[in-house]
This record gives sequence, C-alpha cells and structure tokens, in this order.
Amino acid sequence: MLKVVADTNVYISAILFGGKPERLRVLARERRITLLVSEDILAEIALILKRKFDWPDTQIDYTLEGLRAITTLTTPREQLNIIADHEPDNRFLECAVEGKADFIVSGDKRHLLPVKEFRGIRIITVGAFLDLIEE
Repeated sequence: MLKVVADTNVYISAILFGGKPERLRVLARERRITLLVSEDILAEIALILKRKFDWPDTQIDYTLEGLRAITTLTTPREQLNIIADHEPDNRFLECAVEGKADFIVSGDKRHLLPVKEFRGIRIITVGAFLDLIEE
C-alpha cells in the first residue's frame, strides 16, 4: 500500500472545499493508501482552522479526531532543514522520512513542489497523485 504525507493546504482544502483533496481522505478512509501524519502537522491544521477560519475549539477537536481515525501517526526522530525559505514545511519532509512515505502530496508551489523529490520520496500535486493511482 502506498504511504502518503499530505501538506496542510491539502487537508484544509479537503475539509473546507472537498474536490480532489477530499478524494485523498476517501482513499485513506477506504484503506487504499496509508496517510501519514505527525503531531506537528495536526497542530498546524488546528492553528489554521482557528486563526484563518475562526473555527471553535470543539469543531477543530472533532475534525482532528476524524483525521486521526484515518491516518497513521508518525513521530519524526530526525529534524531537517532542507526548506530554508519556509522552515515549517520541513515537518512534512520529517514525517515522510520517518514513515518511509512514497509521496508527499502538496499544493505548495513556492516551497514543497519545487523540491520534486527528497530521499526517494516524490513530491507531487494532488491531481498528479490521483492520476497515478487511479489509472
């Protein structure tokens, strides 16, 4: 089974708008992929839902509980500093390395997607990932 790390904007898009990012959550729920996550990634999702979208804590907790049910939690042991322009994006690399991910799925055209590959882990868009696995 493919192991995948999704970045925060993919989760936020899935939660708020559906579409292709939601398809990724459905694949994880159906156990067709293993969706890897870390506490740092979950914390960033919570922070964005709170700050940018003014969600109440109870709604955030409920949403994170749902994510925990369909993801596999990793605890990265290696701290990376590959993406200097936006240091928090290194959390996705750390999660992917620790979980031995096959892919990082991202919409981040400025920081993550330009890396293209890290330690054999491909970094691609949600659309490209879905095209690959749903052929």
